[in-house]
Amino acid sequence: MTDSLDVSAIRAQFPILAEKVWEKPLVYLDSAASAMKPRAVIDAMTDTMEHQYANVHRGLHWMSERTTEAYEAARESVRRLLNAADAREIVFTRNSTEAINLVAYSYGRGVLRPEQAVLISGMEHHSNIVPWQLLRTERGNELRVADVSESGEFDMESYARLLEDGRVGLVAVTHMSNVLGTVPPVERIIRLAHEHGAKVLLDGSQAVVHRHVDVQALGCDFYAVTGHKIYGPTGIGALYARRELLERMPPFLGGGEMIGEVSYEHTTWADVPHKFEAGTPAIIEAIGLGAAIEWFEGLDPQALAAHEAELTEHALSRLSQVKGLRVLGAAQDRGGVVSFTLKGAHAHDVATLLDRNGIAVRAGHHCAEPLLHRFGLESTARASFAAYTTREEIDSLADALERVREFFL
Repeated sequence: MTDSLDVSAIRAQFPILAEKVWEKPLVYLDSAASAMKPRAVIDAMTDTMEHQYANVHRGLHWMSERTTEAYEAARESVRRLLNAADAREIVFTRNSTEAINLVAYSYGRGVLRPEQAVLISGMEHHSNIVPWQLLRTERGNELRVADVSESGEFDMESYARLLEDGRVGLVAVTHMSNVLGTVPPVERIIRLAHEHGAKVLLDGSQAVVHRHVDVQALGCDFYAVTGHKIYGPTGIGALYARRELLERMPPFLGGGEMIGEVSYEHTTWADVPHKFEAGTPAIIEAIGLGAAIEWFEGLDPQALAAHEAELTEHALSRLSQVKGLRVLGAAQDRGGVVSFTLKGAHAHDVATLLDRNGIAVRAGHHCAEPLLHRFGLESTARASFAAYTTREEIDSLADALERVREFFL
């Protein structure tokens, strides 16, 4: 662990990490599903409810104006996090799932032509599969899938072949797999897609908390993020989209806030991004997300990256010593996610016995059934790491897995 990242000081900012499970200290290794919340986020949301809550954009009284400023400041925080050129390129959503669905419904139905295909990869979350299946059913857009190699890498040769005929209108791929931890070569993916006339959507649900993201440098056209994985609250996420694309896309939902003028005969739309934000938004959650991003930006990015790399290396080393344990995937570039199986034990049983040791991991298909089927599996257990994760917690996991293995002998 690097000296410059004070993990003890970080942990002290997360009240829940002091909890106990079955009279044992909590070892939380499920941050890929949802990260814990620092005191800064809790306080920001509580302060809003106690001292300045009002609806945004619509009121002339001081509380509405103050809350609107805080809400739009959160939008600016997302813009800064992703290095978008303009805060108007940030649309608030409930999560990255809704962000991807927004693209599927608005860009997919309003801009893509029915003869154009959507290209995804074999390591996608269901949130980046199902919306495109719905589009295929409704409008006939072909859905193509690039292969994943045996080692869990994104197959660039398969991807290139699927682009060759020039019929792909949109490429939608993960920036980091929630199962394998694989970080695909997104710069090459984007460049090749653009050479063939396709736009690119990146699902950044996992990557944004593990990698520095610069949408301008990447050159992607859309980028989806969710707040609860970056130490913020649930119910809030965002879509980055290049402004020229947002201008071309029809609204996703209709109602208040997203309108210019309304009559019974005709309605005009508000300027972007508000054209895509119908109704009263998740005000408190957006402010909490802004606080989470500010907290996250206070961490040394190089120290954080080194911390995560060491945790991942340590986990792979320790888990390799557990007999009968198989780690899924061996990508060269991977983040702090490790999925595994234990011979003779179902993943749910493994997770249940680990829980009895105070260790929280995820078990199941991780909303990525086709990917697990690619490797001949129905489920795995998954440990995932965050800024507050320690080497000692990984040691606790490995030791507990040894006891679980003995239980099933």
